[in-house]
Amino acid sequence: MLASAPASSANLGPGFDTLALALECYIQVEVEPASKLIVRTEGEGAGLSDNASHLAAKVAVDVAGHDRLAITVRSSIPVARGMGSSAALAAAAAAAAGSPDPLAIAAAVDGHPENAAASVVGGLVGACFIGDHVRVVRLPLDEELEFVLINPDRTLPTSSARKALPSQIAREDAVFNLSRMSLLLAGLADYRFLSHEATEDRLHQSYRTPMFPESADLLKALDRAGARASCWSGAGPSLLAICGPGEAAGVLKGAEAALTEFGVEGKASVLRADRRGLVVGEDARGLI
Repeated sequence: MLASAPASSANLGPGFDTLALALECYIQVEVEPASKLIVRTEGEGAGLSDNASHLAAKVAVDVAGHDRLAITVRSSIPVARGMGSSAALAAAAAAAAGSPDPLAIAAAVDGHPENAAASVVGGLVGACFIGDHVRVVRLPLDEELEFVLINPDRTLPTSSARKALPSQIAREDAVFNLSRMSLLLAGLADYRFLSHEATEDRLHQSYRTPMFPESADLLKALDRAGARASCWSGAGPSLLAICGPGEAAGVLKGAEAALTEFGVEGKASVLRADRRGLVVGEDARGLI
């Protein structure tokens, strides 16, 4: 069976471990019967672990109940860059192996549900665990929004990024994030309400900045170039600019200039939101 799932950008500033947005960048997993376990990988992450230790193999074998499988992974999602690659991979692998609930499996793999929810449902989502179950709400998303992604040529594993966060936060910081999330949701539903303040955050971005010191200057450059708002993408180091209609081209030029100015190797690209989420069957084949 064949399945594909989109990348996702989580947190979006104030929505730590709660909000995520699916993006038109995909991973595809194909699972077929075989005499023994075979793992093939193409694209992003190819060759890192073409064996039973690959996440797609772990998920597919667990779903199928045996390892007599040929698993092929084709990916356009960079690994360890804050684009939800593990959640998308787990969801696609679970679906390709025949799981009736790929979302639950992908959320369990990640340990938090928002990336998995965006990859399965598509669009903009709010997600949480209620008991042992994942609750997902698809939220309004302006169809005219475009996104510019800065993807540095460096990795930042989520586990490392989480270690930088404090175990406790002040009440005023929690209230600050809740207020900014209200602004953000209004702006994502209607780009005319979106402002730079909507992606301000006091829970994670500033604590992670020392792990990517150039990020502060790059975010300011995105705003100067015309982004409505900008933020870290997930745990980073990728950065996301949110743009209204006709604004992405100018922001892309500003992003490329900023990478050069601040000596950061990487690339910038324009993406739109994915609104289909997980696709199973032959319709998944044309997405890579």
